[in-house]
Amino acid sequence: MDPATLIGILLAFGALLTMIFMEGASPSALLLPAPMILVFGATFAVGIASTTMPDFLQAIKTLPRAFLGKVTPPRTLIDQLVELAEVARRNGLLALEAEAEKVTDPFLKKALQNIADGVDADDLRIMMEDEAATRERQGRAASKFWNSLGGFAPTIGIIGTVVSLTHVLEQLDNPETLGHAIAAAFVATLWGVLSANFLWLPIGGRLGKLVDLDSEQATILIEGIMALQAGSQPRLLGERLLALVPEHEQGRNGKEKAEKAAKPQKAAEAA
Repeated sequence: MDPATLIGILLAFGALLTMIFMEGASPSALLLPAPMILVFGATFAVGIASTTMPDFLQAIKTLPRAFLGKVTPPRTLIDQLVELAEVARRNGLLALEAEAEKVTDPFLKKALQNIADGVDADDLRIMMEDEAATRERQGRAASKFWNSLGGFAPTIGIIGTVVSLTHVLEQLDNPETLGHAIAAAFVATLWGVLSANFLWLPIGGRLGKLVDLDSEQATILIEGIMALQAGSQPRLLGERLLALVPEHEQGRNGKEKAEKAAKPQKAAEAA
């Protein structure tokens, strides 16, 4: 689990509360039911109106992933592919069928089973690329939904403020309540802008980033599987796949660990 999203949102609300207390205000002044119902309820309503029900339900199901989702580190994935290449080189491609039972990633499991079944390399690449594209499209749709809420919320907040100010203007003959009424009217705008920038846009951005990471992982898997099926040497496979990963994502000593994992293969080649 990568806590970046949760930490960021908590820090944002913490900064807001700090400002409120430093200004000598009370958080309860912002917790007005009417504007919050309008902003959150109408934002979701127009969000649903802008998409389809299947996409909306999928976006809701994807929400926990923004906080709990994680992607296998590229180095771990590369090490796994190198080990599979060593098994295939030592025992043949049919041995990958037994290895597939030990794999938890359904994408990799299916690819290994197809290799063991003798699926043609071109057909296998097409199948893997199509599946990866479908998964990416599904993830993009969920990210787009939450980003769309970030676009709707501020405008809906303004609508709430206009409605409240209209009510305030009806009470000009009662100046004692004008100050409180005007302040309450702007709470809708506050919640619109706040929810967009503290919740919806970060969630949409996080899901979009996870889709990017999944896409990069799929690329590594596809290239690794194709090289594995072609009988690539494990050491060369590891070096080739490592070249696909940005240095900052490899982790500390990533190259050293990859080279260490390839030492048995180098020794075997030298012998």
